Amino acid sequence: MRILFMGTPDFAVASLKRLVADGHDVCAVFTQPDKPKNRGMKMIAPPVKEYALTENIPVYQPLKMKDGTALALVQSLEPELIVVAAYGRILPEDILNTPKYGAINVHSSILPKYRGAAPINWAILNGDAVTGVSIMYMAPELDAGDVILCRETAIDPDEDAVTLTTRLAELGAEALSEAIGQIENGTVVRTVQDHAAHTYAPMLDKSLSPLDFTHPARQLHDQVRGLVPWPSASMVLAGKPVKIHRTAVGEATDAPAGTVVTADK
Repeated sequence: MRILFMGTPDFAVASLKRLVADGHDVCAVFTQPDKPKNRGMKMIAPPVKEYALTENIPVYQPLKMKDGTALALVQSLEPELIVVAAYGRILPEDILNTPKYGAINVHSSILPKYRGAAPINWAILNGDAVTGVSIMYMAPELDAGDVILCRETAIDPDEDAVTLTTRLAELGAEALSEAIGQIENGTVVRTVQDHAAHTYAPMLDKSLSPLDFTHPARQLHDQVRGLVPWPSASMVLAGKPVKIHRTAVGEATDAPAGTVVTADK
């Protein structure tokens, strides 16, 4: 199938790799513009762009999606299907409706739970035991389209957002391959979401970082896991701010919150 892929971070690379491995004609990739990073502010390409170039797939990085330029480009590419995975841009309806088979999205939650930008993080922050991926048709409303299929996976109690993202990327790639197969052979089934049951997973910010030691240990542990690698959980120790990257739930203690019970070198 002739496919236009849209994605940006590492999570999306797994899906793009699967499309290539499955033998699809990936006619082009849309991804976010390069961004300056680190102290030298060197321009860094998104992971999806880096991989696409190794496969000689044309890469486009439109700055706007609603001024008609992106639509004209999509129309000129003549894709049969648009596949989106963590692109980071809202697609206007005229672009969604351009391909013969429409546009589908690889979303990292079991919809309608956790629509929005940070579903993986919020599943951990909320202490969920299970999460997964959904392949859905895209709609003008955020993550509200009909679902093609879902795949679940357990969340390890000590797993952080980085590790879970890697696992869900691979699970999403497998689910995407299956969904496209259903589209190709005409067996795809569209399931309307229960919109009244949806929850929202907003973008993370630094206001989520401070640890409140009046909360249970497990809740704090989930906070640390869910905020890796950014914005990171934080606390004040000896008057100085400290970022917390990893924790373990210990045994009960009578020591006041914030006490250093033991410390090695």
